[in-house]
Parts: sequence; structure tokens; C-alpha cells
Amino acid sequence: MRRPAAVVLTLLATSLVVVPTPANAATACDAAAAGFTPVLQLDLPERANYLNTTPPYSLDRTAEIGSNFDRVGYCLELDGQWVWTAMEPFSTDARRIGLPTRPGEIVRQRVGDLDVRSNVPGVTEGTGQAGYLEMWPNQYAKTASAQVANASAASYDADDSPTTPLGYGSFQVSQVGPTRPSTVPAKPVFAINTFTQSSTSLLSLGIGARPTADPDWTFAGNAAQYTQRRLTAYVRTSLVSLTQAPQDRQLIPRDATGRATVPVAGRMTDPRVKSVQLTVTGNGETEVYTSASRDFRFTPRIKAGLHEYTFELKALGRVVARREGIVSGDAYVVQGQSNAEASMYNGAASGEESPYLRSFGSPVSDPSISAADRVWGYATGDVSRQSGSVGQWAIRMGRQLVNKYKVPIALINGAHGGQPISFFQRNDASPDDITTNYGRLRQRLTAAGVIGHLRGVLWYQGESDNDNAAVHVSGFTSLLQDWRSDFGTTPKYYVYQVRTSPCSNSTLTNLREAQREMGDTLGVTVLSTTGLSGHDGCHYAYAGGYRDMGDHTYAVLARDLYGGPSAGVAPPNPLDVTASGSQLTVRLRSNDPLTVQDGVAADFRVDGAAVTVTSVAYQPGKLVLQLSGPPTGATALTYQAHLRAGPWITNAIGTGLLTFTLPIRMDWSDVDVP
Repeated sequence: MRRPAAVVLTLLATSLVVVPTPANAATACDAAAAGFTPVLQLDLPERANYLNTTPPYSLDRTAEIGSNFDRVGYCLELDGQWVWTAMEPFSTDARRIGLPTRPGEIVRQRVGDLDVRSNVPGVTEGTGQAGYLEMWPNQYAKTASAQVANASAASYDADDSPTTPLGYGSFQVSQVGPTRPSTVPAKPVFAINTFTQSSTSLLSLGIGARPTADPDWTFAGNAAQYTQRRLTAYVRTSLVSLTQAPQDRQLIPRDATGRATVPVAGRMTDPRVKSVQLTVTGNGETEVYTSASRDFRFTPRIKAGLHEYTFELKALGRVVARREGIVSGDAYVVQGQSNAEASMYNGAASGEESPYLRSFGSPVSDPSISAADRVWGYATGDVSRQSGSVGQWAIRMGRQLVNKYKVPIALINGAHGGQPISFFQRNDASPDDITTNYGRLRQRLTAAGVIGHLRGVLWYQGESDNDNAAVHVSGFTSLLQDWRSDFGTTPKYYVYQVRTSPCSNSTLTNLREAQREMGDTLGVTVLSTTGLSGHDGCHYAYAGGYRDMGDHTYAVLARDLYGGPSAGVAPPNPLDVTASGSQLTVRLRSNDPLTVQDGVAADFRVDGAAVTVTSVAYQPGKLVLQLSGPPTGATALTYQAHLRAGPWITNAIGTGLLTFTLPIRMDWSDVDVP
């Protein structure tokens, strides 16, 4: 598959300053590290417990360097074996490039422009590769985020997940494929583990992939087999300091013209730098800008569409910064409980992933892990509470929008399973409170630059409110008010009527009827979850469940926001119910044709009368229900739907009739009045 066109941004300067290298910092990597300055050096012990302490570096120049660097490098030496790797910076603070030993010192992201040199067989040398960093003081699990192609959730490798408990530690650099999917295997460049565990535990470390067991050397406990174990961290001093620039893989919301402004700004920090030049290339176009101002600022415009842009800064012919995969498009929020998380229960949605579906941060609930994840990545559908997790129906919805309207889509999911409406409320005294679900999502949206530029918010929650309609409506009304305050009134707000509340109970309908009424009282668009036969009593399989939900949601968004067709899209929604003889007539809000499957009569209940519904027929604009007798004393008609598979009343795209409870009015037109 061809890579999309790139955008290149170049800064030209006239000189380079290299800080002299102390004699005691000499390493086997010196030739490969030409132009870099050693900043940290540590002789790794056999055992260490560095948790909440600074390792005893024999060289520490981080205070001197500060943020004055544009590239980071590492040299690991093990008894004559050595590896050198250099990459774009993942932090602007030199203190963060050493071993992570304190809570919140977590890096889990791709890094670009990876260079690798080594004398160890099996290590792939080269320049301009794609890399992946895992740095944390935490314990971790094999669970993969799916951000790395060809990584495994069954072994410790290039894509593991930090967990809340501290006390093991990982510092790993891996070579990975530049795209997903990719034919490039994910494999370690080097790994240093076990440095925040008990001082009785041997460090686990290695260069390249471990030949047996887990490839990233987790649990190897092999430090004692080496007499030399030395890690040296380097930086390349910078000529300019950037104050504004996009992130790799960032989606920038498009404006009404279908374009977006991407500011690039900074200061020339070396006095011999006299000018900077910005070259923007992408979508088959190249633009060049030049500035001789010490404080420079460029505002190039990019076009929304299925093409990526790369920003490249150069000084004295060298690349000093590079940002890849920038796109412009539309952003959405997905929020709620487990059916908004919508991870894989039965059947995979990985085939819906696309390089033009993006996400930012992670919906993980641990505040320190959440706060550390402030990078753009690819949206994934099958896993939950991981970097890039968006859920199966959301990724299907997004892929349909990408395919039809040729626009990149960002999906940011803040859902958390098994929680009542109170869990999602804003702390009004501190809206960004990261100990709250609302605060974590708000921080992510702000850091992503999309909080004031959302197209829509999609909400699926209510099972854990246990059919308490009053509590649910009060809580959602407050939440919606806060969203409109923080996100604005421009986004469209969508509410899924839950299938059950609580799970596995289809007879209670108070909360579901209250959700249906929100379309009239709160100005939201109500979406249906009936008509989906891939239901297990609470959650959904992909086929017949989340996949179809994604298709139905796509159709509504297409109608509302992209000029798509409207016929047969809205969920069937009743207006009123009248009785005449032994019939009930349910008047509908649209004349969209409906399909009534045999057996749906069992899903209707006539409240207050000892009669049953024996048949249901569709006539234009209405449903006609035949009863077992006159509905004497009847007060209301309820459509409660059912669990799992079964007969449905659906529109042209398969969306089911909304659950409802409506009062029954007598139709006096057929009654003879004396």
C-alpha cells in the first residue's frame, strides 16, 4: 500500500554547538553518537529498587541541558555487546529521559526517525525507522493496546500495558512497523526491566530480542551474567526552541471551508541562526515560507481529506524536528458505560481500523496513567481502556464516515463500564479534576485541541441506573448542561435508548421511556438499540450487534452532519396510541415504511386491561394492533422489546422501534353517540 503524500517543514540555520564530552562518559557507541552530548550515565547494578528515588548516575547534566535538545539517544553496553539508538524527543525535559522511577513517569508511544546501530547479531540497523517506547516504574500486563502491528497480547513484547501497582519497572525501545497493518515485525532494540522492584530481584535486561520466553526480557533475571552493564543517555542540542507545533498523527478539526490552520512557532536560540524556512508538502502540493525573525511563526493551511502531512524542521541541512501523519477532519466523543466501551465480546472489529481513524489518550481510570497519556494514536475497536480504545460500534461508524465522505475521523472514548449516572458528573469546583471521569475526559479533549470543535457526542448509559428514571433524567440533564457549557452548543448530542435497565431485564421500561422522551424535552437525538439480534442479555456480538449499531449511527450522522439521505434513517418512534373496538392504533412520527416480523405481538403489553396483543400490522404512518378483546380499563400500551435475538419492527436500514409506554386514548369517531 502506498503511503499518503507527506508535508515537509524545514528550518535553516547556520551553525551547531556541541557540548564537550567528559572523558569518563566515553562508550562503545561514541562513533555512532557523533554530534550528541552524554547527559546521564549509570552503571546498572545486579539488583536495584529505585522506586521513588533518583538512580545514582555517575554523570548527570540534566539541569545544564534543560529543554535545549531536539533529539535523544541511548547506548546500552553489556560485556562488549552494545547498541545505539536515537530518536525524536518524547519529552522537553532532560530529567525525563533517564530511568522512570516515580509515579506518573510513564511513556507509551511511537517515536519517529529511529536510528539503530549495534554489534549484536539479529538487531536491525538503519535510520529513519519507526520506534515504540515503553517507560514506567509500574508493574505491567501482556495486554496489548493494538497500537503496534504484529505485537502480541499473549506475551511480554513491544506493546504491553502498565497497571496501577508500582514496583517492577520497564524501559524498552522497540522497532515497529510504520503503519498498521504492517509486515514489519515488532522487536526489541534493548530492554532494561525490574529496576523498581525489591532489591533482592535481579534486573532483566538485554539487547535485541530474547531468544526464548518473552522477547522483551521481562522476568529474565539475568543481570548477574554480565560484569559490565552500562546505560548512557544522550541529547543533541537544539538550534531553535519550538513553542507551537503539531503532534505526530494529530487530527486537527477542519473549519467550514474544509481546511485547518496548523501553527508552527518558536525562537532561534543559537545567535548564529539568521533565518528559518518552512516547506509544506502534501496532497500533491508544496509551499515554502521563510522568516528572518528571531521569534518566528508560520500558519500553513492543510486540507481535510484522506492524505497525511509531515512537518520537517532543518538546520544546517540536518533534521531538527519531524512530525508525521498530520490530518484534518472531524472529532467525536463516545461516552457511557460498558456498551459505550463496546470492547470485543464475540467477534472482532479489527477489519474496520484505518490510518484515518485516530484517537487521543486513553480512557483508563487510573489518574497517573491517564495524565501520562497525552499522545495521538490510531483508533482501535476490540480492546478497552487502552491508548486509542474507541469501541466496536464507534470504529465501525467512523470507518463508514471515512469511506463515504473521505474525511479523517477522531474518536475519543471516555466510557467506563458498570457505572451509574452519578459517576460521570462534573466536579463543578474543579472541572478538570483528574480523579473524576469527567475531568479525565475534559483534560484529554483540551490537550487534543478538539474540546471546542466537536461534531457530536454519543452517549450510551443507563443499565446501572436500574430503571430509576428520575435519577437518570436528573443526572443526564445536569451532565448535558455541563457538556454544552464545556463543549459548546454546536455539537449534536445523541442518546442511545438502552436495551435493558438493569441488564437481563426487558420488562422494566420506566428509564427507557424517559430516554425516549429526552428527544422532546432536552433537544437530543435518540437512537435505538432494538432490532439487534446479536444481544447476550447485556452486551452485543460484533455481527448482528455492535457492527449494525455502528451502521445505524453512521446513517443518522450522515443525515444530520454530512447531507446524507433521511428516508428510512430515524428510529421508528410513536406519537400516540388510540383504542377503537378491539384494536389499538400506534401513530408514528414518520411515514417511513416498516417491516413487522412474525411474533412481535408478544413484546407489547396492555396495562390495566386483561387483554393481549394478538397481531401487529404496519400501515403507512401507523401500527395497527389487534387485541384479544376490548381493552376495557386499559391505561397504557408498552412496547418492551426483548432480550437476545427474535422478531422486530424495523425501518429500511434495520433500526428497531423505540421502546415506549404511552397512554391509550379512546377513538370516539367510531362510537355511536345517542
